[in-house]
Amino acid sequence: MISGRVIRNTGSSYVVKTNQGEEFPCRIKGNFRIKGIRTTNPVAVGDLVKISHASDDAYYIKEIEPRKNYIIRRASNLSKESHILAANIDQAILVASIFNPETPTTFIDRFLATSEAYSVPAIILLNKCDLWTPEIQGYALEMKQLYEGIGYPVYFSSAYNGIGIEELKTLLKNKISLFAGNSGVGKSSLINALIPGINLRTGDVSDLHHTGTHTTTFSEMIPLPEGGELIDIPGVKGFGMIEFHKEEVGHYFPEIFKKSGECKYGDCRHLGEPGCAVEKAVVDGEISPTRFASYLSIMEEVSGETGDDKYRKPF
Repeated sequence: MISGRVIRNTGSSYVVKTNQGEEFPCRIKGNFRIKGIRTTNPVAVGDLVKISHASDDAYYIKEIEPRKNYIIRRASNLSKESHILAANIDQAILVASIFNPETPTTFIDRFLATSEAYSVPAIILLNKCDLWTPEIQGYALEMKQLYEGIGYPVYFSSAYNGIGIEELKTLLKNKISLFAGNSGVGKSSLINALIPGINLRTGDVSDLHHTGTHTTTFSEMIPLPEGGELIDIPGVKGFGMIEFHKEEVGHYFPEIFKKSGECKYGDCRHLGEPGCAVEKAVVDGEISPTRFASYLSIMEEVSGETGDDKYRKPF
């Protein structure tokens, strides 16, 4: 069998690049999907695989090597299935926008929590800074202060006037990076700025709803001129959690996990228990109310999965 890495996933077929640099269109056998894998895409871009040439003259993916990490979310409209965005990555770049369209902080926090859960370093890229008014810029600086205070690097960028592009090239150099975000945040425009001549299709943002159109239709690993690869995926509308247990959710919010050591009870879920240091920190302004609201939304989601009727919001 031949070893390689999946560099493109169109949904029905894959492209695998071998260790020798050759590229092969590949398929998977039907029974590959039923070996205990509860995902809509058992093979993801970034997977290290083994392929073989079959009698029908096609190449098939036969094995997936153990993943060092991956980013996963709940599959759209499939409550018990997941979708793997990318595997075996060095970092995840969340491209967000605070204007035209606005990326909800709950989306940002859910992405960051998932990155924590699966051991993927995350970076926030606030794009379209050329559109910011002084008021919006002030809000962007507040977001930068908040997330960098927690431990997540935050950068500003604009494909329109080149702000942050050279800095972004340095961040991506010689690494495998996932590029993720909502539709309309400008991922394709940034990639066009990073890789001259690639000419990815970009879409307009709706004036009525301020939401973007999908321009990336499949996941693909793109080589970068300075070295490294960038995994571009279709815009993500929502970020439903999967494989999370309510006892662990607080572990994926670094500031909540750190403060939880001061709670009266070791198993405190920060849902109104006596002596909860986390809730006090929210009231005192030590933990952001928006971050705590994101924590609560995830707790509500995963508690609903397990039928836990003891979930309640403390405020």
